[in-house]
Amino acid sequence: MDYMEELRNKIYAGYEINKTEAMLLVKMPLDELSQIADEMRKYFCGNKFDICTIINGKSGRCSENCKYCAQSAHYKTKVEEYPLLDTQPILDEAEYNYNKGVMRYSVVTSGRALSDAEVDKLVDTMKQVHAKCPIKLCVSGGLLNEMQFKKLHEAGVERVHNNLESSRNHFPDVCTTHKFDDKINAIKAAQRVGMSVCSGGIMGIGETMEDRIDMALELRDLGVNSVPINILNPIAGTPYEHNKRLSDEEIQRIVAIYRFILPKAFIRLAGGRGLLADKGMKCFQSGANAAISGDMLTTSGISIDTDMQMIKQLGFKLS
Repeated sequence: MDYMEELRNKIYAGYEINKTEAMLLVKMPLDELSQIADEMRKYFCGNKFDICTIINGKSGRCSENCKYCAQSAHYKTKVEEYPLLDTQPILDEAEYNYNKGVMRYSVVTSGRALSDAEVDKLVDTMKQVHAKCPIKLCVSGGLLNEMQFKKLHEAGVERVHNNLESSRNHFPDVCTTHKFDDKINAIKAAQRVGMSVCSGGIMGIGETMEDRIDMALELRDLGVNSVPINILNPIAGTPYEHNKRLSDEEIQRIVAIYRFILPKAFIRLAGGRGLLADKGMKCFQSGANAAISGDMLTTSGISIDTDMQMIKQLGFKLS
């Protein structure tokens, strides 16, 4: 534990760990690693917890070939297909979630990027939601440009979501229809107009622990403060349908190492959390302090009521 305690104390003093130091944490005892990561979470973030929900605002027939995704038109999967939703269902879901105690809500759409016409439609919707419901608004609309982000931001959308998915080195094995730098450029465009960014990746898509650490370091360089950790839920018909699911302990270790690299971030358990035997409780005691609740895009999630009970049991306070 001496190494981890020494590293923790340096981080408390403002030090940013490097890749070599992070890789050494891979072999450290998990219980001790988790304990120190949780101490760091309390030191930098207190007991604040950020819970959000998402709505599948546009589903299916995506032009991109991301190997994990049920919505890709490249694969034969059973997924509902529909165009960008009208205002009312998006508003109804926002109000429902807010009344359940959820403070953040995201509209997530399939496709490489929303068209200008779709952005304008979504801008009108978000203006109405923003005017009628106090919930914080986020959008995941793909590889948008700076002007599109500006319109959304002015409509009341404060955060954009755009996952890196994996490391720069591993990304070409995951998707070939767009590049890692396309994602980086979109994130920087959103930041230039004043939006905060939520970005993370998927664990269990053939990446190594080095890839996971490289992605965390990239997110730190980008100044991302909300980092979703998704666990692959293999979907029949996709290239990853037979991938072996990661163990609960491996996910717990990833969370703890991410706290060392991103000490001030909201580390958010996202898609696939329902695969964990304890629904993420040990991860929330190992540095994680945020979650996506309710159903995911094409898979079932954990109910808001169940999550609210867990958050209270663990002593967190909603931020």
